[in-house]
Amino acid sequence: MQASLSLLPQTVSFLARKPKMLIGDRWLDAASGATMPVRNPANGEVLCDVPMAAESDVDLAVSAARRAFDDSAWSRMRPRERQNLLWRLADLLERDADMLAELECVNNGKSAQVARVMDVQLSIDFLRYMAGWATKIEGSTVDVSIPLMPDSHFHSFVRREAVGVVGAIVAWNFPLLLACWKLGPALATGCSVVLKPADETPLSALKLGELVLEAGYPAGVFNVVTGTGVTAGAALSHHPEVDKLTFTGSTEVGKLIGKAAMESMTRVTLELGGKSPTIVLDDADPHVAAAGAATAIFFNHGQVCCAGSRLYVHRKHFDNVVGEIASIANAMKLGNGLDPSVQMGPLISAKQQQRVFGYIERGRELGAHIACGGEQFGPGYFVKPTVLVDVAQKGPLVQEEIFGPVLVAMPFDDIDEVVRLANDSRYGLGASIWTNNLSAAHRMIPRIKSGSVWVNCHSALDPAMPFGGYKLSGVGREMGAAAIEHYTEVKSVVMNI
Repeated sequence: MQASLSLLPQTVSFLARKPKMLIGDRWLDAASGATMPVRNPANGEVLCDVPMAAESDVDLAVSAARRAFDDSAWSRMRPRERQNLLWRLADLLERDADMLAELECVNNGKSAQVARVMDVQLSIDFLRYMAGWATKIEGSTVDVSIPLMPDSHFHSFVRREAVGVVGAIVAWNFPLLLACWKLGPALATGCSVVLKPADETPLSALKLGELVLEAGYPAGVFNVVTGTGVTAGAALSHHPEVDKLTFTGSTEVGKLIGKAAMESMTRVTLELGGKSPTIVLDDADPHVAAAGAATAIFFNHGQVCCAGSRLYVHRKHFDNVVGEIASIANAMKLGNGLDPSVQMGPLISAKQQQRVFGYIERGRELGAHIACGGEQFGPGYFVKPTVLVDVAQKGPLVQEEIFGPVLVAMPFDDIDEVVRLANDSRYGLGASIWTNNLSAAHRMIPRIKSGSVWVNCHSALDPAMPFGGYKLSGVGREMGAAAIEHYTEVKSVVMNI
């Protein structure tokens, strides 16, 4: 590795030792001894091998989580103590922030600089936000009228209780942040967790496990099993001792997990795919809108569930906005994310590279015009940022999630038309409106069928704001007070006094 792209000594040390799974407070190999390689997407080289868990390993982890929830000091811990442990964990993430950013870079391909200020910092902020909720989980009293007992007096109340053992399965595009989105509310409410990181990106999850133990959490409160989704993920999804499943990933896999959860009536939240529209109205500043639309699609190499992958521009601005986005894309430097001058890294894998490039080729075959990009290269799994025009609204490039740096752009003539086009999708995760007419924006917001609508920004996430989708973009919400609801059960109590 070039000297200018060297890693911190602690990152090198972490990668040099043989990673193991965290089950209880022990670091274990898979019972079978099986392993699987973890690659650096910037060059395709193997970073290390991690255990490839089987169903028996998942069962061991769930058993550890069950003991922690039912029988350990964790089950008797007071809210203030849970709060303080979350603060301690956030402090440890802050201490090791540069190393965590490097792990995200070499394992995912993203810029280490961006990972430090975005992925890692948002993880820290989210854990601190959720720490505050540990002491604010409330019930209510209810004055009941029970007709069959007219002479009785009642004291009735509603309380929230931790749901139990949480099975968490996360995607590879934001490995640390997504893990913390699951872990924060689970720990704040008093649940225990078994995390199955994405096949491709287990490293920051394993480091997170080290930090959880260092923070002082009891054994079994947080467990990490590495392996394939087909085996380890499926075993966790079907496990009868898991009380809640939470998943972030593709809609196709989310459907399978949802079906598995329903077999045993396991509580479930699903944050799934998207095909988010970016809408530029006729009064918008075209230069501001072009820069915003470029960021909306090219951030994190387009590997963002709410990426602004469909661009609708008022016809009078269409050519100028598309041309400016193409200029931005052509000027972007692609390369290894350890290089601070790099603006876009590789896609996560050779499989994803071929999938994304396949959509570009499909676009060519269907008559789309490529305004910029449209090429792949290596070593590593790179696809140049691409903009396509002359695409059909009902075609696959507009209707299907590509999950890469590929933007499809279409003109429109009036607001009613663009609202119809924006809603013409099976997804409904996010949308952005670019305008200086806030009255128009306010009228449009209720008409857009998506879980988030951003005005003059895109993918603006905050720990206090719920995040999730309409339609096939998922069930439930991450972040905000809404997340607490998904990690607790509601118990009604009626006392005849």
